[in-house]
Amino acid sequence: MEMYIEQGASRQECELKIAEKYKRPFHVCRVKPVRIGGILGLFSKDGVEVEFYFSPVINKTYQTGAPVSYQVSDYYPQTPRNTAISFEEEKKKVLAAAGKDPEEILANKDAQQQIFDSLQEIKEKIDTGNRKEVHPAFTRASELLKLNDFSEKFINGMLERMRKELPLSSLDDLDAVEACLVEWIGESISIYNEQNKPRQGRVMVLVGPTGVGKTTTIAKLAAIHGIGNSKRPAIKVRMINIDAYKVGAKAQLESYGDIMEIPVSYVDNNQELRKVIALHSEDTDLFLVDTIGKSPKDSATLGEMKELLDGCGKGAEFHLVISASTKTSDIEEILRQFEPFNYRSVLLTKMDETSHIGNVISALAEKRKSVSYITDGQKVPNYIRKAAVTHFLINLDDFKIDREKIEKRFPICEADRFQWS
Repeated sequence: MEMYIEQGASRQECELKIAEKYKRPFHVCRVKPVRIGGILGLFSKDGVEVEFYFSPVINKTYQTGAPVSYQVSDYYPQTPRNTAISFEEEKKKVLAAAGKDPEEILANKDAQQQIFDSLQEIKEKIDTGNRKEVHPAFTRASELLKLNDFSEKFINGMLERMRKELPLSSLDDLDAVEACLVEWIGESISIYNEQNKPRQGRVMVLVGPTGVGKTTTIAKLAAIHGIGNSKRPAIKVRMINIDAYKVGAKAQLESYGDIMEIPVSYVDNNQELRKVIALHSEDTDLFLVDTIGKSPKDSATLGEMKELLDGCGKGAEFHLVISASTKTSDIEEILRQFEPFNYRSVLLTKMDETSHIGNVISALAEKRKSVSYITDGQKVPNYIRKAAVTHFLINLDDFKIDREKIEKRFPICEADRFQWS
């Protein structure tokens, strides 16, 4: 048995060369990588060397009894053929399936053209069917959601819901589609269910990155619960600060405490924190703990802070403070890095410093996190609200908002409308 060798960029290329050059059945017995071309070893390329031998010609007999030799295609049905030959074969298959004599029809030029036109028409219909026409309602929905900084994942989810739930006849009413989108966005927002009458000795801890306004928010929460209003009676509150190293933090919190007549304690380790909470647990309804502001990437410091905050006890409620102006990717990173604190909800600050809130809604919806409070200004005790779906929806940019309708759909409890004279 005589062996032959062919070189090429790949095994498939070598097999095609062999088939075209010899037009005989063959069998590959070895393939090995080699360097091809170049001058004196330079500029050569990776390739393969195929070693093969020719298979004996085998006769096969059809029903006519006439012997026919096997072709290369009998051994290699995947070998690409000339496009014209492939098309001719396809025409023959169509005619044979229709019960007509291929040779008789193909001898007629007019008949060939008709076949060609018919096949081309079928191809065009298939190609058109594979392309989805985009209804203006989907285009408008995508534009509105992108304008409000919603994430691609959130947008795709909304568009998919449109396809599944909205009948084709309703898509022409763009206002109605927009109203559905607003409602669906509202459904994606989860609100933290805070008890109106918390147990005595409740501990609420605020954690989060530097500069999000934790200390100011602690003072606002102290005012809400410690001062109260006509709809919400005051309870006994104590503020605890562990951010003693932050310049001015101690003086700032102490100043708020003096004005509101709410006591403030300062600790810098786990044991002191446990001691303060144990010492005042009988005469305090709510402890509000202000923490060190650190970058979420500073995992070592976050670990130290968690160890210190373990002094709050197992029943402590952790709330993650995030600025509404934070970009989506950073929000996702903050949510992830603070997971070890097992925070119950997100407290959103600086709503007044951003014009688009889709970034926040998207990130919280994807992580299934609820929102407890919203702040939209620095002044204490004002500019803080118990979070409500309506607060987010009325801030959507360029959407047509029917406030009366969404307030009926997502009602706000009157006791959560904080007012100070």
